[in-house]
Amino acid sequence: MISFNYETTFSLGNEEQLSDWIKGVITDEKCVLEEVNYIFCDDEYLHKLNVEFLNHDTLTDVISFDYSIGKTIQGDVYISIERVADNAVDFKVSLEEELQRVMVHGVLHYCGYKDKTDSDAKLMREKENHYLSQLV
Repeated sequence: MISFNYETTFSLGNEEQLSDWIKGVITDEKCVLEEVNYIFCDDEYLHKLNVEFLNHDTLTDVISFDYSIGKTIQGDVYISIERVADNAVDFKVSLEEELQRVMVHGVLHYCGYKDKTDSDAKLMREKENHYLSQLV
């Protein structure tokens, strides 16, 4: 199950389409969906989580908590709409595209992809681009 939760006034207009897309990503990666919760929030909300759980006193666009076991995907993806909007401007893409990239990025982590090394980050970006191209 994919669920969308809002801790801010923002809301998605196409939840069903995005849910089907994320389910397809998980299936394509040979994983099984248990539950993924997306929580859309503001900078303040996500900053508190970043400090409390990760001991990082910085703003960030996304934090994901992975509860997956093997190939069974389960987790919570917290997304700051404020950070995503700022990043969209910086990267010269639409808010929608940047939001979708962040959404799939979290799920790809659950599927086993990393992004700490240059080669891992390159593969992650290729995967993101591949799946973004499938969402029309």
